[in-house]
Amino acid sequence: MDFSWSNEQLAFKKRVIQFAQENLNGDIVERDYHGKFSFENWKKCAEFGIQGMGMPEEYSGSPEVDLMTTVLAMEGLGYGCEDNGFNLVLNNQVWTVQILLLLFGTDEQKERYLPLLCRGDMIAVHALTEPEAGSDAYSLKTQATKCDGGYRLNGSKKFITCAPICDLALVFATVDPSLGKWGLTTFLVERASPGFSTGPTQAKMGMRTAPFGEMFFEDCFVPEENRLGPEGGGFSVSLSSLEYDRCFNLASQLGTMERQLETTINYAKSRQQHGQPIGKFQSVSNRVADMKLRLETARLLLYKVAWLKERKQPAMLEAAMLKLYLSECFVASGLDSVRIHGGNGYMTEYGVERDLRDAIGGVIYAGTSDIQRNIIARSLGL
Repeated sequence: MDFSWSNEQLAFKKRVIQFAQENLNGDIVERDYHGKFSFENWKKCAEFGIQGMGMPEEYSGSPEVDLMTTVLAMEGLGYGCEDNGFNLVLNNQVWTVQILLLLFGTDEQKERYLPLLCRGDMIAVHALTEPEAGSDAYSLKTQATKCDGGYRLNGSKKFITCAPICDLALVFATVDPSLGKWGLTTFLVERASPGFSTGPTQAKMGMRTAPFGEMFFEDCFVPEENRLGPEGGGFSVSLSSLEYDRCFNLASQLGTMERQLETTINYAKSRQQHGQPIGKFQSVSNRVADMKLRLETARLLLYKVAWLKERKQPAMLEAAMLKLYLSECFVASGLDSVRIHGGNGYMTEYGVERDLRDAIGGVIYAGTSDIQRNIIARSLGL
């Protein structure tokens, strides 16, 4: 068992960190306050090659960046970029849209969409959740009715990351509600499609720079060539998307946790109370020790899952454990960081409270913590 990274991989991670620190952190407090997504930074990331990591060269990608290196780079992105909402949008597109196009798309679909996505000319979203289908994901009501040349979609989606600004949506609908999950079918719906609309950006607790919103489909025509996979094959697509989402969408949060730990240690060393640095008080140093423990154990889980996926081995159990553990650790460490910073940690200008607000959503999206516990329990025969 080798826990080391190659010099090339570490150098690439370092370049990602440097790029993010130099280009992606401007006006972060202001953008978070106003809930503003940075299209300029999106294009900068594409020019650097973030969206193209692991994608074939013929689609404007960088195939030399393998899965393990991509995960390491996304970790570096979280360390260097303080905009957690922006990181979420990047990871969402890479892990829940681009990878599915690569796995299930036709050659024509790949040629049409992947170059635009990799070059940053298009923003794509994953649209599964509905008003009545959250944790019970396969009880969705959005229906696809067969018609000449394609399908008519009717229904709505809720809590969709980047819905208000997306150019392309990977939409799950049912062709027959009586079939349950076996009626699930996936479609690629373009922004300009007649009958497709989105609601305004919804205010929320954290991840404010990642605009959330609703989607509406009113006799929205989708040509048959925009169906992703076979009719009724959406269940397989959704399983793959959820596994990749749970495996890697939080990779950047691991990098954020490392930056958060370093910031907290520096503060504990410099902040003086009662004639000594507060880090000398055991109540503070114990919290720092817990933050380090969470970081390193979460890192091991992430790397194991990446190792399994790179070898094309099933990782549903490991993905559930990782998603549960890393998201809960980010919340716990965020709270510890605020406590150690005291009153300063409560103030917006320090950025500490922003990381805590951003962490909360991780225990909800891509399957709540209790859903992950259910998956783990079922895998153990309970």
